[in-house]
Amino acid sequence: MSATGIPGESMEIANLERIRAEFPALRRTEGGRPVAYFDGPGGTQVPTAVPTAMTEYLLNHNANTHWAFPTSAETDALLARSRRAVADLLNAEPDEIAFGANMTSLTFHLARALGRSLGPGDAVVVTELDHHANVDPWRALEFERGVRILRVRMVPETGHLDWDDLGRCLSDHRTRVLAIGAASNALGTINDIGRAVAMARESEAMTFVDAVHYVPHQLVDVQEWGCDFLACSAYKFYGPHVGILYGRRDRLARLNPPKLEPAPDTVPERLETGTQNHEGIVGVAAAVDFLASLARDGEGAVSASRRERLHRVYAALHDRGRMLTTRLWNALGAIDGVRLLGPPPEAPRTPTVSFTLGDRPSSEVSRRLAERGVFASHGDFYAATVARRLGVSEQGMVRVGCACYTTEDEVDRVVEGIGEIARGG
Repeated sequence: MSATGIPGESMEIANLERIRAEFPALRRTEGGRPVAYFDGPGGTQVPTAVPTAMTEYLLNHNANTHWAFPTSAETDALLARSRRAVADLLNAEPDEIAFGANMTSLTFHLARALGRSLGPGDAVVVTELDHHANVDPWRALEFERGVRILRVRMVPETGHLDWDDLGRCLSDHRTRVLAIGAASNALGTINDIGRAVAMARESEAMTFVDAVHYVPHQLVDVQEWGCDFLACSAYKFYGPHVGILYGRRDRLARLNPPKLEPAPDTVPERLETGTQNHEGIVGVAAAVDFLASLARDGEGAVSASRRERLHRVYAALHDRGRMLTTRLWNALGAIDGVRLLGPPPEAPRTPTVSFTLGDRPSSEVSRRLAERGVFASHGDFYAATVARRLGVSEQGMVRVGCACYTTEDEVDRVVEGIGEIARGG
């Protein structure tokens, strides 16, 4: 901590040029122009350090775990290192971090484990604002266990949750779990998770947080939130395709997950089914370390803890993301036919902007942007309920997400492209 108590206050944050130099994908061209990647909400590009770490593992340390020879012991040590890195990212303990194929698989697995203690009449609360990976695993318990599913309404005009409706759902005396997203992958809305967890605790309900879209843009503190479980995906924050599950140690120890009899029954391994993606898990640590490495003191050395450096980096990236979002939002809003969706830039939100352009299919707009070297995603992004509530299920949404490597010039290219498409160019 600095003398003023602010983590890493004296640190310098890497400039945009240095950040972009770490991403080989940015050298790609399309239609004679450098590609501007705005598909980050669906998966960011990766810095060189990530595949380098994964290749180093596969070529020099590749083995299965818990055996009495060097490469197996080295694998054990590298997996433990990755748990420590993610624990620093989330402000958790290493033995509270489990890995899996992806967030969806982990959420299904957790839902089944929790479902073994639930029965007819018990209720799980989900929200209309969420990605279906945080809805359908819990809905499966309706069929499997007779559990009731209560749905918190989204306010279409604002892109926010109806907090009064959340209170009504939690007041049901049989509510056992609140499953809520920290941020909407479709609209960029950031929910007040601390408030939601406190409301759930008053109702004696556990809380599961989908932080997939939140972690790339805001630094999580599971201790401050007090949530029981949280899931995220490394490929959304510059890492490989690996899912991450945090669980409070006491909660993980009491779970009854489906598992093989000889498999470890210790936490967190008891939540990890089968042989894991070791090289991917090694890559997760490299992604966290990449983010932390963007903070250095004045001499270029590293003197603060990884968590302190992450504090500083996330604060700087948040400020720049808000600037880019404001620039993008205001310029797109001035184009005839553009309908902006979700909360405005001044609201708590991520640098992810979704919109429609007249009655054009979002796939057409995305394709036309790609011809100009701008890669942006389209559709409902598995937030199908959000699309239905906004009345855009048929045409879908165009989604533009800013990442740590996004420039003002690239934002202007999005606006220029949408302007040309709107004018029929």
